[in-house]
Amino acid sequence: MTRRVTLFDYGAGNLHSLAKALERAGAAVRVEADPALAVRDTDALVLPGVGAFAAAAERLAPGRDAMRDAVAAGLPTLGICLGMQLLFEGSDEGPGDGLAVIPGRVMRLSARRVPQIGWNAIEPAAATPDPLLAASRLDVAYYANSFVCRPADPAPVIAWSEHEGDRFPAAVRAGAAVGVQFHPEKSSAPGVALIAAFVTSLPPDR
Repeated sequence: MTRRVTLFDYGAGNLHSLAKALERAGAAVRVEADPALAVRDTDALVLPGVGAFAAAAERLAPGRDAMRDAVAAGLPTLGICLGMQLLFEGSDEGPGDGLAVIPGRVMRLSARRVPQIGWNAIEPAAATPDPLLAASRLDVAYYANSFVCRPADPAPVIAWSEHEGDRFPAAVRAGAAVGVQFHPEKSSAPGVALIAAFVTSLPPDR
């Protein structure tokens, strides 16, 4: 059965390639700019990964509570790069509130070369990897980021990466919400496999 996936459009780029990756995985994709409507009549929410935190938070603000409540209540969610950062409380990149699904803040990479652009290794946080990581067999991924998430507690972290000695969460999970700091849609076959694993894991007819 087809899973309905909603892409929240907060004015960022890269919606087209992400939508295509979701559709190839068998999802029926809807793009929605209203944050409250984005979590209605859908099997999953995807927060895409290009843009600035402040602008995205501004677009999120009118329906922030509705989206946060839906995600906290178990709506399967995939946040990519900036989308992962929106799962946190706020960002040093600019003003505005995130969804605060995961306690913590987004901070600038502590490195000489910023932004980090290119491939980096993915290290599972546990001996048994998260199901999405296990299904995709992802061990390297493509990054394009200057900021990273700093959770108040490392418990939500399911994978780590390191850039010039700064170890940061590559992926996090809070219930049915997963965030990845990298771009799976640009991470070759294993990255596309992660998106496919997210879609196939969705319970139909939520």
